[in-house]
Amino acid sequence: MQPRCYETTVTIVEAAHAEMLRLCSLLEEVADSLPANIDSRRCLMLAEELEPLVRGVHRFEEEVLFPAYARILDAQERGHDSLDRLLAEHAEDECFAGEVAEALMLLGRQGTVDNPEAMGFMLRAFFEGQRRHIAFEREHVLPEVARFDVRGPVQ
Repeated sequence: MQPRCYETTVTIVEAAHAEMLRLCSLLEEVADSLPANIDSRRCLMLAEELEPLVRGVHRFEEEVLFPAYARILDAQERGHDSLDRLLAEHAEDECFAGEVAEALMLLGRQGTVDNPEAMGFMLRAFFEGQRRHIAFEREHVLPEVARFDVRGPVQ
């Protein structure tokens, strides 16, 4: 028996969420290490990994998950306000990821930060926002998509 397309979509998104949450935990460790215990190598690794991961997860959600969710909302005659908000958050998060990556790159190269409070606040704002976004998708989007019974590819 072939898995339903929506089940595969949910599995992929769950794996992507796990990767994002792993990254959030690493960013939290960096924030907690400020100002004295900076791991420059970790900062450089996170700076390199952050933007491509965020963009990749967002592209999959925007090209596969969100259209599936939109069809479900339409079938249930529900509005798209939450979906519109998620899309707007993606745009904001990608810009913010670029700023965080740049700050991490500088931190990794210099091994110190002029304003550790501001850096810690920036990191926490980013990873806490990601965790909230993922929690919303897990609580509202993925269950709907997982329940939707479809017998073929997502159109």
